[in-house]
Amino acid sequence: MNANNVTAPSSEPQSLFLRACLGLDVAQTPVWLMRQAGRYLPEYREVRRQAGSFLALCKNPELAARVTLQPIERFGLDAAILFSDILVIPEAMGMELHFLEGEGPHFPHPLTRLADLDRLNLPDPEVQLGYVMGAIDEIRRQLPSSTPLIGFSGSPWTLATYMIEGGSSKKFAQIKTALYDDPPFLEGLLERLVTAVVHYLNAQIDHGVQAVQIFDTWGGILGPDEYRRFSLEPMTRIIAGLKRRRPDGTRVPVILFSKGCGGYLETIATSGCDVVGLDWTTPLGQARARLGPKFALQGNLDPAVLYASPKRIHAEVRRVLESLGNQNGHIFNLGHGMEPNLDPEKVPILIAAVREESKRIRGQSSTHV
Repeated sequence: MNANNVTAPSSEPQSLFLRACLGLDVAQTPVWLMRQAGRYLPEYREVRRQAGSFLALCKNPELAARVTLQPIERFGLDAAILFSDILVIPEAMGMELHFLEGEGPHFPHPLTRLADLDRLNLPDPEVQLGYVMGAIDEIRRQLPSSTPLIGFSGSPWTLATYMIEGGSSKKFAQIKTALYDDPPFLEGLLERLVTAVVHYLNAQIDHGVQAVQIFDTWGGILGPDEYRRFSLEPMTRIIAGLKRRRPDGTRVPVILFSKGCGGYLETIATSGCDVVGLDWTTPLGQARARLGPKFALQGNLDPAVLYASPKRIHAEVRRVLESLGNQNGHIFNLGHGMEPNLDPEKVPILIAAVREESKRIRGQSSTHV
């Protein structure tokens, strides 16, 4: 099973994560967690304190590498994900960005009209975003070669929501006004973001990431026609522009995660991605029935389950895995990111449950590896 009718290279990857992305046989389901490096870990909070601010941490390659590696060292997850933030792209394009304590990201001068696009530049990933490339270099130097590194970007639509709203939003009034009343403004911004994201992700691939994920956090606020036009089509253009093979011939899988878009799976399937990320509102078995065996699936435990008892965590993991059954092409993950107040001691319980239950479903010994 490979998206876009691309045959896996003869030298198949050995890591569980990359094999699952390509639909190859695995002994057990691989697991990583969105926001696995973050505020729920005391060691992360210590490094964040050393950095002085969240943005300073993102811009320090050595410290960003350290926090990327923390959950791998603590939990033995099957993949690492680069520590950064989706909003480094708008800042690199020339927008002033602050992270306000308790309030999240803030752009004091949001975009409001077509003429504002003239103040945006196309960033060079090796210059304006060179600190990200430096972090990847340092992570790859320290990360065991057997552990894949995932790079990422926000989707153009999601980035645009922050750039137009000025920060987080509940109503999305400004960007939806642009969508309905000023499409040339919104589409001009999305086009610039497509180009910036293609350059950014290709640079990440050049520096050693082995898979990339596009986070479409706000795709779910759109209706079907608007989702296709303003969210999916820009992501489709990005995927078409990515380097899909590394110099050794191995494929670079692309994961597309559109939160709140379980109703749009057939539309997402036209994007060219290899892996469809799912939140917790769509059972894996239903998604596989709708998409067929061509696509791998990623997800989709509700993060709030990690507030529950170990027994309930194990039961919910079993339910998620059994909804798909003994099929290849699944990466276990949360349906969204780790919350900052989660108990880190719940994570090894989750991982052990995934490994035990997935091996049981595959008819193997339940002994942990």
